[in-house]
Order: sequence, then C-alpha cells, then structure tokens
Amino acid sequence: MHGGSTTYLEPKFNRSEILAAVKSASLKSRRSKAPAPGVEMIAAGKILAWFQGRIKFGPRALGKGSLLADPRRPDMRNILNQKLKHREDFRPFVPSVMAEHANDWFDVGPHLTSHEFMLFACGVEAWQRDRIPAVLHRDGSARVQLVSGESNPRFHALLSCFFAQTGVPLVVNTSFNDSEPIVCTPTDAIVTFRKSGIDALFMDDIVLTAQT
Repeated sequence: MHGGSTTYLEPKFNRSEILAAVKSASLKSRRSKAPAPGVEMIAAGKILAWFQGRIKFGPRALGKGSLLADPRRPDMRNILNQKLKHREDFRPFVPSVMAEHANDWFDVGPHLTSHEFMLFACGVEAWQRDRIPAVLHRDGSARVQLVSGESNPRFHALLSCFFAQTGVPLVVNTSFNDSEPIVCTPTDAIVTFRKSGIDALFMDDIVLTAQT
C-alpha cells in the first residue's frame, strides 16, 4: 500500500538506530527473526510491546506500535486498563485478526480497505464469543482490524503463528503508550517499556524482556 492507501507515515528506524537506543539505555538485547517467541509469550498470558516499521499516523495502533495480548483471557481487559494503560475499566480493546479468517469470527461483510484501520464495530459470531472475552463489547460486537499478509506481513506472521498454536487467529491490540502519545521512536519505546508492566519489547528483530 502506498500514498493515499496507507496511514503508515511515521519515521522508520533501522537496526543500528534501535541498537544505539538499547545501548544508550544500558540494556542487553537479543535477536529473534521469527515471531514464535512473542507468540509463546502472548499465549502464556504475557503482554508484548510490538514496535515494527513505520507507525501509523493518528490515534490508532495497527500492529506497528502496539501492545499485544491474549484475547482468550477474561481478565486481560482489566490487566491492560489498570496496570498498563491506567484508564477506565470500561474501555475496550481491538481484535486484530487475520483477514482470511475474519468472517469465521466476525460479521464483517465484504472486506474493505477501511477494515484495516479499526473503523468499524462488527458483530462477533455467537459461537465464538466465549473464546475471545477480552475483545468483546457488552453488545456482542468488537471493533475489528483486518490484517493481511500484503499490508502488514510481520504482524500477519505473528497472528498466523498464534493461530497455529491456539486455534485463534487474532490477538488483543491496543496502542503502545501509557497516558502519553503513542511511542514514535526506539527511545520512546524503551522508556515506556521500562516504566510499565510490559513483559517484552520487540523492535525489528531486537528483543528486550523485563529481566534485561
């Protein structure tokens, strides 16, 4: 997607810039090209910060500057709102779902480009609701983001891996911030990661964990 068909317009940082920010923070990192370690953490109830490529311009987190978590956990909404986001308990979270499996879980209808930008609330199929309580609105809907391999290949690969492991092709997605604007630089990401309850930070193929 290019030009007017994308909102990923914020600066992009290369590995050298990311490593420089890690070194400046006196932290140790490791490298991981595959999404599997992140998927295993999410499936185990951990919360990941996902800082990959150009961040979206605007208020939404589209899997470039996001916090990711397991949608199957009934307590995940409260954990995110109270311990990380420090906001009202009623505030909902987005399911980011593999586009090719979206209609098995949500009443999406015809897939539009707009569905990639968290603009619509769709009904959650009744037989799937108990499986994804962390993203369910009280009226049985959810504000869905469709993720395709073409527009966001790394995020799509993570979702695909999570699907293979759990049978659920989606994760909880919320903006990577805490009472501040969405992070925009590796330094922003590290500062927010260190002061929060986030378990791991993935920047390009650089990984920081809460133990580093």
